[in-house]
Amino acid sequence: MDRLGGLGAGLAIALENFFPPLPSEVILPLAGFAAGLGSFTLASALIWTTLGSLLGALGLYALGRVVGEERIRRMVDRMPLVDVADLDRTVDWFHRHGGKSVFFGRMIPLFRSLVSIPAGVTRMPVWRFAVLTTAGSAIWNAVFVLAGFELGQNWSRIQPYAAGFQRIVIVVAVVAVAVLVVRRVRRRRARSRSTDG
Repeated sequence: MDRLGGLGAGLAIALENFFPPLPSEVILPLAGFAAGLGSFTLASALIWTTLGSLLGALGLYALGRVVGEERIRRMVDRMPLVDVADLDRTVDWFHRHGGKSVFFGRMIPLFRSLVSIPAGVTRMPVWRFAVLTTAGSAIWNAVFVLAGFELGQNWSRIQPYAAGFQRIVIVVAVVAVAVLVVRRVRRRRARSRSTDG
């Protein structure tokens, strides 16, 4: 960030979309802190990080669009414990709630990156995806950049709270997947018993 200024913060956030282990919850307050030191302006930090979020999200959106629903359908059909009907339900759900998913998904750790792929697969209009992504990212980025700017050298105090929130999201996701797998296994066993009997 010292060498590239706001552009460096934007690049770091763009990369965070492709490598979720790079935590925006650390990068953004650090950008705010650097802005507070005068390395670049606060406006520059906000603009570049939001632009970085948008560019990274557009990359994943393009990936989903290139892969397409039919290829994903074929991949899902070969996967154990996954039914094509689940994909159909997910796509239908995204068609109904896609806008909210993209907007609010930009403010949820881990899902920030993942939400771009179904948007591409379902061919959400790119202008709509870009507007919702920019709006959601601008809010998320502003909270953390401004916190780093205000806290100054104590910017790292944000990290434990952000890490705790991220852990909660990950635990909820893991539990939801575990419940889904258990239900699927039971359903398949029940089906195989009924066909054998």
